[in-house]
Amino acid sequence: MNKILMLIVVLFPIFSGVLIPMLPFRGRRAMCIFIEGCALAESALVFFLLQNPPAETLTVFRFTGNLSITFRVDGMGALFAGMASFLWPLALLYSFEYMKHEHSEKSFFLFYLITYGITLGIALAENILTMYFFFEMLSMATLPLIMHTRTREAFLASRSYLYYMLGGAAFAFIGMIFILTYGTTSSFVPGGVLDTVKIGDKGNLLLLVYVLCFCGFSVKTAVFPFSSWLPKAGVAPTPVTALLHAVAVVNTGAFAAMRVTYYSFGTDLLRGTWAQNVVMALVVITIVYGCSRALKETHLKRRLAWSTVSNLSYILFGVVIMTPLGLVGGMSHMLFHSFMKICSFFCAGAVIYKTGRNYVYELDGLGRKMPKVFVTFTVSSLALMGVPGLCGFVSKWNLCRAAVDSENPLAYAGVAALMVSALLTAIYMLTMMIRAFFPGRDFDYGKLSEAKDPNWLMLLPLAVFVAVMFCFGLRSGPVIRFLQEITGVVRF
Repeated sequence: MNKILMLIVVLFPIFSGVLIPMLPFRGRRAMCIFIEGCALAESALVFFLLQNPPAETLTVFRFTGNLSITFRVDGMGALFAGMASFLWPLALLYSFEYMKHEHSEKSFFLFYLITYGITLGIALAENILTMYFFFEMLSMATLPLIMHTRTREAFLASRSYLYYMLGGAAFAFIGMIFILTYGTTSSFVPGGVLDTVKIGDKGNLLLLVYVLCFCGFSVKTAVFPFSSWLPKAGVAPTPVTALLHAVAVVNTGAFAAMRVTYYSFGTDLLRGTWAQNVVMALVVITIVYGCSRALKETHLKRRLAWSTVSNLSYILFGVVIMTPLGLVGGMSHMLFHSFMKICSFFCAGAVIYKTGRNYVYELDGLGRKMPKVFVTFTVSSLALMGVPGLCGFVSKWNLCRAAVDSENPLAYAGVAALMVSALLTAIYMLTMMIRAFFPGRDFDYGKLSEAKDPNWLMLLPLAVFVAVMFCFGLRSGPVIRFLQEITGVVRF
């Protein structure tokens, strides 16, 4: 039964989403109850599955040989699936208020739920073909969400997104074919699956293909020089950008990079090679580049988007260190950054929704008028900076420790990049808080008379995110031990 449950958790939100435009809801409230009920039921099924993981795999469809659509629950997949299942119902709750005055709500929630199922398909993928299949489905399902507003800017952003995703898919496809040709299996196996006898004297070709494959999957994480699509995607409604930046798209890219590095190519063949140096250099450059662009950006959501570009490369930095501790650091930042960044975007969305203000210089005085939102925004900002007591500090500590322990000179440069990024993050995040809470003695609060905190549908998710950031910051031991158990089975 648990084997079948893996298929159910992937298909249930997809079919639920398809039903939304078909069902004759009596009103918007009934539609929202149906959508939230489906999301909560799906999350309950996922957590039951993770608590009772089947020992066997489930093959849904076999093409030929070792090419199949197959699902399995393992430690890394459980982490990603659990994270998505916790965040999605909260994101939907927030969306009900935010989308109240938007057009084509049924279409929006259709793709919002479908994306949930596809993301779980990536998390539970047993082999690289299954992951690639759902990876590309995700690009197609999120495209309508980016162009939802139907403005010229939205269509241009969606076109840029599509071009980048298709290019990344081509590079990732090369890597998949190489693994299928020179690997002993298409499955994800701790330590890698490549057969050195088959590879023979094609060692440099192997390294080149790995770089292409890494870059292909990392297009979704906006690694340099493939970063510009992510800030442009901010034209979508805030629930979409929060989803893109916290779970559905960007983290799937990081998750795929972990899979191919540790479970397909294998770090024994990669560590210490020029390929490791190339991908690490790209990641280190992206860390500094992203936060530098965030510092000069004045648009609120685009500033947070460039912050995401930088922080996603924190995750990839842990991946390309290619040690167990590096993987722990990368996975911990993937988890913690999801909560930090979705909280930041939801705060920004609340400001835009209640005031119509989209730029940093328009935040003056709003801290007094929207105290709950901006206190929450301050907590997420401090977490992103890496202040002790909040979750961001824990993952950054793990990354720095892994870099030093690796004794890789380029990894030391990565530590310097993390420090520079922490400083720039403090500047571009605290600047917004200072404007909001300390606009100046002569500031006229009368022009903010209509500004106020949103209702509970928006505030409840924010409160949960703040609690989680403190919980992970003060009691991270169980999570880190779980991540260490995952990496402990990997043969490095």
